[in-house]
Amino acid sequence: MSADRPTLPPVRLHSEAELARDALSAPLMARAAKLARWAERGVPVGAGGEILHEALGAATEHLGLAGDEDGPGYTAEAWQLAVDTGLVQIDETPEGDDGAEDAALGTATPGDELGLLTSGSPHDILDIWLEGMETVLADAAAPDLSDIADQIAEGGELDLDAIDWNPEEEAELLDGILGNLYLLTALHEGPGQDIPLPALAASMIVPDDMDEPTDDVLEEVSEAMMRLDDQFRVLEPIGLVAYRPVDEALIEELDEQGETVRSAEPLTDEDVSRYGMVRLTPLGVWAVRARMLDAGVHAPAVGDLTDKGADVLLDALPEYPEALAQAESELWLAARGPLDASRDLLGAARGDDERAPLRRLAAQQTLSLVPPDAEAALREVLDDRQLGGLARVWLAERALPGIPEPSQEMIFWLTVDTIAAQLDSADDEAAAELRDLVQSLTEQHSGFFDTAWRVDHPATADVLEAMGRLHPDKKAAKEARKAAFKARSRQTG
Repeated sequence: MSADRPTLPPVRLHSEAELARDALSAPLMARAAKLARWAERGVPVGAGGEILHEALGAATEHLGLAGDEDGPGYTAEAWQLAVDTGLVQIDETPEGDDGAEDAALGTATPGDELGLLTSGSPHDILDIWLEGMETVLADAAAPDLSDIADQIAEGGELDLDAIDWNPEEEAELLDGILGNLYLLTALHEGPGQDIPLPALAASMIVPDDMDEPTDDVLEEVSEAMMRLDDQFRVLEPIGLVAYRPVDEALIEELDEQGETVRSAEPLTDEDVSRYGMVRLTPLGVWAVRARMLDAGVHAPAVGDLTDKGADVLLDALPEYPEALAQAESELWLAARGPLDASRDLLGAARGDDERAPLRRLAAQQTLSLVPPDAEAALREVLDDRQLGGLARVWLAERALPGIPEPSQEMIFWLTVDTIAAQLDSADDEAAAELRDLVQSLTEQHSGFFDTAWRVDHPATADVLEAMGRLHPDKKAAKEARKAAFKARSRQTG
């Protein structure tokens, strides 16, 4: 694959209207909006806009969280999101009793952004949510200060060296985790796309060329899992991920002296979900992709090619998973008339370059979605050496009359072209299908290799060499290798 080819699989995005509804219903966003409306009469706040103790109690009760021991914490988080996103605005108090404990330094009232949540466009809502998500991401990348209170320097300032925390590195690490989760989600597009937390942690730590992780690497993976568990608990309320946390029964509990207070329960292979399962929500897929695009990463989405030419479509489709390739093709065809679309596809499918067989296979798959109205376009290329074979297949599949018999030369050319398009398939299932095709061809055509090496196709020798590797019968495999040698000599002679 050339360097300018997509490095990420495409994703299927929900509509902006659906995503905006998801954003508004995310627990943290919904609480922030509710608090912003509650602030209509003014809420006293501290220097950084933080809600003061007395008001915090009233706000917690307003959210219906007074009976939850974590309620004040959830309320404070929601209030901070409202401040950071402009759902509330802070007006400074001119003068106050600076000596009073819990003295207000400002008053919070509903901000201009609050109105956009009800009267703005889906795009406006997503912009506000995205700003809030960035705040939550920063919180997720921050250290757990409850564990390092003793390391805070005098004067209340945090000594970053003492806690071994680098904000830039932590942010980059979290970006990498979200990028890997995005990739894994795209590769497992559809139901059952939850990713086990151990697999996600290992994807960031275990080198690709390491067959068996060492004990040190496994320990690093375990530590990363615990960090991810904390981070995903922070990210879930904003709607970025759906997360099933690590079962606390699997975590060993130690006392202050490092002695085991509670042993971890043993884990069987079937219990892997107890180590945590995570997936990006549709809103999360959209958000991570938006951040990637801002960073200059090419992250395609279904529908990107609708306004592009047939050449761009056919060049991209071979890199798409089958279901998304069909979805992309359907959108592309829906924007055009069947006759014109078919002519464009057939024209873009021609060529003798290395990727031409892939384009023709993509064209054939896309044309399979075209109604019989395009019959004239396919009949126009019946005599074309490169397109006549696939045109006959298209007409035959629709049981249309008057299909001329193909010549033996055209049959063999189409066979070589079809196999050439599948040589680089990395998927095990695709490789098995190709192996079956190779065996079927030689069983149906006696003397196949005596004719095949003469086929005037740039990939003939490569195809015959591949048939020699794939064919399960040793005699046939040997014949394929001999035919490949003849084809190579013919091409260079």
